[in-house]
Amino acid sequence: MKTRLLGGIAALVVAIIGTVMLVFYVQGADKRALANTETQDVYVIQKEIPSGTPTAKFGDSVIKKAVPKSAVAADSVTSLSDLGSKVSSIEFMPGEQLLASRMVDPNSLAGPGRVEVPTGLQEVTVKLPIERVVGGHIAAGDTVGMMLSFKADDKAGAPDQTSFTFHKVLVTAVQDDTGAISDSGSTASQGTSGSLNANKNTNANSGYLVTVARSAVDVQKIVYAAEFGTVYLSKEPSDAVAGATGIMDRGSVFK
Repeated sequence: MKTRLLGGIAALVVAIIGTVMLVFYVQGADKRALANTETQDVYVIQKEIPSGTPTAKFGDSVIKKAVPKSAVAADSVTSLSDLGSKVSSIEFMPGEQLLASRMVDPNSLAGPGRVEVPTGLQEVTVKLPIERVVGGHIAAGDTVGMMLSFKADDKAGAPDQTSFTFHKVLVTAVQDDTGAISDSGSTASQGTSGSLNANKNTNANSGYLVTVARSAVDVQKIVYAAEFGTVYLSKEPSDAVAGATGIMDRGSVFK
C-alpha cells in the first residue's frame, strides 16, 4: 500500500517538474526566436474584453509584449496612459494587439438616436400607442412627464386613479414599431429622423418604443404601471411648470 502511494507521489512530482520545464523551454524558445529580430513592446490582449470597457478596467486582460516590428500594427498601443478615459469600441479577443483606433470616447458609444444615461440611473422601455407619446413628437434627449393610471379595484375599494407621477424624465432613445432607432436632433413634424415620426406609414396600434432613464425604484413603478395599468407621456421641457397635482379620480376631475 505504501509502495503504491509513494509511487503515485513520485509520478505527480515528475509530472509537475516536466510541466515547469516545458513552460521554461517554450518561453526560452520565444526569446531565442526573437534574439536576432528587432522588436517593439506593445499591448496584446490576454483575455476577452467586451465592447464599451474603459481603459482603467482592462487590468490583466492586456499585457505588454515584445512583438517583431514587422508585425506591429501602425496604431498599436504602447502606453495605456495615452488612451485616457477612452473605451473599447469593439470586442477584443485574446492574441490581438490593442489598437488605438479601436478605442473611442465614451459618449460616442451612445450612437445615433441615443443619449448618454446619467450616472446612477437605469434605462427601461415602454411600448405605447401614438396618442400616449404626444402624437409621436418625442425625440431622444427630450424630457417628458409620466402619468400612471389604474382602473378601479372593487375588492380593494380603490377607484379609477391617475397620478402625474414623474416629472422631467430623460428620454434616451426613441424607436418605431420595428425597433429601428431614429437619429437625435430633429422633430417628427418635419418628417425627418430624430424622433418618433407621426407621419410615417406605420400601424399606430402596434405601438412605439420609448426608453427613459430613471432610478431603480422608479423603474419598478413604471414597469408595474405598464403591466397592470396605463402610461401616458407629456412633453415636459426644463422650463415647464411641474406643480403637485395629487392623485386624480372622478371626484377630483369635477371639483
